[in-house]
Amino acid sequence: MSTQPVWITPQKPTDLAEKQLLAAILDGSFPIGSALPPERELAQALGVTRPTLREALQRLARDGWIQIHQGKSTVVSDFWKEGNLVMLNALSQQPEVLTHTFITDLLEVRSALAPAYTRLAILRASDALISLLETYTDLPDTPEAYAQADQELHHQLTLLSGNPIFTLIYNGYRKLSYQAGLDYFADADARKCSQVFYQGLLEDARHKDVESAVNRTARVMDDSLGFWRRSITSKGR
Repeated sequence: MSTQPVWITPQKPTDLAEKQLLAAILDGSFPIGSALPPERELAQALGVTRPTLREALQRLARDGWIQIHQGKSTVVSDFWKEGNLVMLNALSQQPEVLTHTFITDLLEVRSALAPAYTRLAILRASDALISLLETYTDLPDTPEAYAQADQELHHQLTLLSGNPIFTLIYNGYRKLSYQAGLDYFADADARKCSQVFYQGLLEDARHKDVESAVNRTARVMDDSLGFWRRSITSKGR
């Protein structure tokens, strides 16, 4: 039986230049408030033409990473203070340049939001939540399976909440949530704790016990945040 070939599409020069510039901004090579090198120098360093560089710079300016002033140097914006959800998604796409403090900050946000979107999911779509959680009763006992299941649960909870803003926020760091989950669920106790949570949340959904579901979610979010902090400390991160 013949198989279809797997086509690998090479990155366009503009995409590659944009990614390299963004990585340099995120890793501090081009710090916030600093001026980028002149176009000719930067294009040469990136191995692209000046029109290609200008297009990449325009994209970064559009998304708020840099400020382009005609006749003046291009300056790196203070994206931590002026950023948006587009930037959050871009940050999560490059986990290699993120600090563990940033991941901790994201987990704090999830801890604050998760009880709220869980409440709405129970109120508005408990049957759909039950159907999902019933598939969690026999997860493979691996970090990969639990990391995938956990990020999918939170994604579905945001969808079932009926509030698309929750979903937009979560999608901004969904990939990073999975990557952090691989570390978290490498611990067998963490997997056991989450299995208890999934089963408890399933019972809450079956009984439409909103307050129990909210409190249960808040507890497990706090526990996972505490585990992450201890993990960072123990590894000297």
